Amino acid sequence: MKVLKFGGTSVGSVKSILCLKKIVEKEARKQPVVVVVSALGGITDKLIATSQLALNGDERYKAEFDAMVNRHHQMIDTIITDNDKRENLFNTVDALFEQLKSIYFGVYLVHDLSEKTQDAIVSYGERISSNIVATLIKGAKRLNARDFIRTERKHGKHHVDFDLTNELIRKEFANMPRVAVVPGFIARDRDTFRTTNLGRGGSDYTAAIIAAALNAEVLEIWTDVDGFMTADPRVIHTAYTINELSYVEAMELCNFGAKVIYPPTIYPVCVKNIPIKVKNTFNPNFPGTLIKQTIDDDNKPIKGISSISGTTLITVSGLSMVGVIGVNRRIFTALANNGISVFIVSQASSENSTSIGVRDEDASAAVDVLNEEFAKEIKTGAMFPMHAESGLATIAIVGENMKHTPGIAGKLFGTLGRSGISVIACAQGASETNISFVVDGMYLRKSLNVLHDSFFLSEYQVLNLFICGVGTVGGKLIEQIRSQYDALKQERRLKLNVVGIASSKKAIFSRDGINLDNYREQLKNAEASDINRLRDEVVGMNIFNSVFVDCTASQDVSDLYQTFLEHNISVIAANKVAASSDYDKYMMLKKTALTRGVKFRFETNVGAGLPIIGTINDLRNSGDRILKIEAVLSGTLNFIFNEISADVPFSETVRRAKEQGYSEPDPRIDLSGTDVVRKLVILAREAGYKLEQNDVEKHLFVPDSYFKGSLESFWENLPQLDADFEARRKVLEQQNKCWRFVACMDQGKTRVSLEEVEQGHPFYNLKGSNNIVMLTTERYKEYPMLIQGYGAGASVTAAGVFANIMSVANI
Repeated sequence: MKVLKFGGTSVGSVKSILCLKKIVEKEARKQPVVVVVSALGGITDKLIATSQLALNGDERYKAEFDAMVNRHHQMIDTIITDNDKRENLFNTVDALFEQLKSIYFGVYLVHDLSEKTQDAIVSYGERISSNIVATLIKGAKRLNARDFIRTERKHGKHHVDFDLTNELIRKEFANMPRVAVVPGFIARDRDTFRTTNLGRGGSDYTAAIIAAALNAEVLEIWTDVDGFMTADPRVIHTAYTINELSYVEAMELCNFGAKVIYPPTIYPVCVKNIPIKVKNTFNPNFPGTLIKQTIDDDNKPIKGISSISGTTLITVSGLSMVGVIGVNRRIFTALANNGISVFIVSQASSENSTSIGVRDEDASAAVDVLNEEFAKEIKTGAMFPMHAESGLATIAIVGENMKHTPGIAGKLFGTLGRSGISVIACAQGASETNISFVVDGMYLRKSLNVLHDSFFLSEYQVLNLFICGVGTVGGKLIEQIRSQYDALKQERRLKLNVVGIASSKKAIFSRDGINLDNYREQLKNAEASDINRLRDEVVGMNIFNSVFVDCTASQDVSDLYQTFLEHNISVIAANKVAASSDYDKYMMLKKTALTRGVKFRFETNVGAGLPIIGTINDLRNSGDRILKIEAVLSGTLNFIFNEISADVPFSETVRRAKEQGYSEPDPRIDLSGTDVVRKLVILAREAGYKLEQNDVEKHLFVPDSYFKGSLESFWENLPQLDADFEARRKVLEQQNKCWRFVACMDQGKTRVSLEEVEQGHPFYNLKGSNNIVMLTTERYKEYPMLIQGYGAGASVTAAGVFANIMSVANI
């Protein structure tokens, strides 16, 4: 036989109670079943609240009572279709409600609510629901739990008398019906025979007691979830159902917020080694979670993550605590005597402080109790007044295999640290099945997500991306992410979740991810945005594994990098402003990223998608030293000097560069060499040299006067340079040379200039808008290293940014 327990949500509505009927009748065709039911969902709380109204002489108790009667009547009218059965059930239920009404009226009259009366009142929820269920299920027989669940009074509480209870259960079920319906929660005192109850989780307790006494095959707990989840699915969308748990793991998860079962109530079946199966009333075909003594082929060190929000940490400290026996006894005795529960304890080995975790609602009382307990010591200065820190959250990672897997704690704290989450207190028992720790409550969601992802409970590793800039580069990047999304999930188990997209005027944000198929339409209809909103939304989302991707050229956006890095948000920049800004600012960004354990990447600042900065870093990290950098870094200028010929004058090549999209709308920006200077500064800094833009010598090929005045006057006057360029070009042609605008760093000294390159030089045959970099190092002296390829273009730049994003994921 088996025992099936149905909670309040499983009997709380017409839909759920009809599901219960199908489940029970299907199981009853296979073997005898005991069905333990709770009160209709919310009724127990309503019974208590109504009794308080009556106690206070508040006549609103009558309306609350009538509402409960109506709810049960509507349920019966809907689900019991046989007229005779319905009439008999109404008679039974109404008789019980008449008793309850009389009790409420008595409380209202005398303004007294004793424990005995309160116990009687709360019993009616299960007494009524069990009658409804017994009538609904074909062939069911209702048994009165008060006839065989007996309690005794100990230390002011009702405790089950197991010897007597087990004997009575075996007698009651000697001739067991096919379906026995039993009200959960309620019991009877063995001496006074008055109605008592089994306290919180009492229906679970009733089911476990009966299952253990009858040596049931299994105890099934039917609820409104598919079983134990790896984490709270309301916080972590990728959480999934755990197939099997040990008793210990289930207990640990429940103790820390997984409200599937109530741990103290199920120990009777644990002792008897009877499996527990948690199933969903609304999804009965789902296998659920099986809880048993040992798990076969269990190789996962972590089974689940659970949490308790609303934690207050109280620190008891003082020099007199060191080496003194009995201080902790006084702490816990004082709290226990005042009904205050402690769920986490952390003590320093020096013994000068003990931190205890309590719920926020108990914090004030706990502080008062402890200050009173240690009043003498506080007065003499031997101990300090209690210090309470509220607004915290307690998290636990649970798994019996942690004791067989070295490094779990290290990985836990490392993962939290890299996400900018400080651990305020922690505790771990010698059994190593639970590591519990306390964090700031505002980081609870982020902590759960990053840990769930890090310990591979999630199906995918997730990166949450904020993309700023949807122009040529940003648009291509989003297109590449969209096209690679499925392949990365399948082949790399990586999910790129774009949670923010911003243009210069509008922005959209979604923690669950943005649909990239129609993001431009979403942006068009989005609310206006500015730099302040961008900062507040990115930081305020406080999402784990987050990366800010800057595809703009904005100074204002680059000024946000420091804030983002300080909040443990990695930064990927196609924007050159930050890396070429003041050296101290550049170093601060790099140091902050290093300290915070996040990434600051800007590979595409030089050479678009070419691996130039990464190669320089790899050389330096392996112990090499960069001695000299020679490079052609402007695709625009390379295009111009490749196009110039006897038929195409200098001014025409500049116009073509603009028309074909190689130059900025104002070509003077390219001709001034400013962009090349920035790139050279970035390379020199990455090579280990302290350098500012003003330190770079500029030998330009266009007179300064051309950079003044309007753009129209520039185009008008530019042809005046054609004759000089053509004369010089002819000489170069005769000498088999060509022009290249070269950036050079030699032992820390830098310059940019238009240079004449001989045939045979690596720069001579550089085609189109390509870039080339020649690195001379201590290892590559005789034969410098060459890196060459497309150095401009939206697609290759976006691909370089994409590669930086992948480096954050450590793929």
